[in-house]
Amino acid sequence: MTTATEVSPASRTGMIKRGGVLAAVVVAAIALALLQSGSALVVWQSVVTGILTGGLYGLIAMGLTLIFGVLDIVNFAHGALLAVAMFLAFGVVQATGLHPYLALVVAVPALFLLGAAVHRGLLSGRGGGSLENQLLITLGLSLLLENGLLLFFGAEPRSVKLPGEIQIPLFGAVVAGSRLYAFLGAVLLGAVLYWLLRRTRLGTAIRAVAANGPGAELVGINVRRLHTLTFAIGTACAGAAAVLAAPLISITPTLGAQFNITAFVVVVLGGMGNVVGALVGGLLIGLVEQLTTIFLNGQSSLLGVFVVFVLVLFLRPQGLFGRRA
Repeated sequence: MTTATEVSPASRTGMIKRGGVLAAVVVAAIALALLQSGSALVVWQSVVTGILTGGLYGLIAMGLTLIFGVLDIVNFAHGALLAVAMFLAFGVVQATGLHPYLALVVAVPALFLLGAAVHRGLLSGRGGGSLENQLLITLGLSLLLENGLLLFFGAEPRSVKLPGEIQIPLFGAVVAGSRLYAFLGAVLLGAVLYWLLRRTRLGTAIRAVAANGPGAELVGINVRRLHTLTFAIGTACAGAAAVLAAPLISITPTLGAQFNITAFVVVVLGGMGNVVGALVGGLLIGLVEQLTTIFLNGQSSLLGVFVVFVLVLFLRPQGLFGRRA
């Protein structure tokens, strides 16, 4: 797992250069979108919506990249766990009438415990030891959770309404209050996660385990417990993102698959195991998704995301903030 403060001066110079190139590409893409649409307002609206949506993608991807960075587990069940959290938020709101965002106090701890149980029960034993088994177990768990949700809730889409939903003017664009709140919540929670990893003893222990597991064990760190705790924190990130996103989308048992794809693209773009890269990658993917709708007249917004994914794999497979293995 890597963070911004661990880079050498040479790496920092490289990151600055890559940031400059990336900024130039983004500006060029926005200029082309302006030529395509002929409306500055349409392009600005897409840019604002893309950035706000990208913050949420970043939070989802942070949990995924944290798990990979510390445990070397590519968790294919991350999207399904997100769907579980959304249905949990839906159930809490329907049963109690609470404000949707108050479901965070239920969904985040519940997903934390679920993540701990999944790791301790399925992934930390002998059966989940090898990489192949971990991939098969998380993929199987994803299918199990999706089909369980279909069995209990059916395929009918559900929704969580935000009371007093308003439209907020933002420098000429107009955004739904729920989208702005979700972005601010995602950035805040991302900052808390970064603080946890950089400024606390727990974060130091997690980074030590990520850097050198056997060495961390020699100095008295319980590596198995840290692995379980890290998997639980990563899953709790999915729970928080689910509650924040619930008022924005239709909730279905299979929605996790799309978020899974987007989150993996974000993680690869930002650099596998890099928490800061996940947030930056999320913002970029949200922007790409919205600009693609301008070039393709609202059709297949994921096409641009996949193009970016392929380009990154060819040009810089370690991601924008990753290091060569």
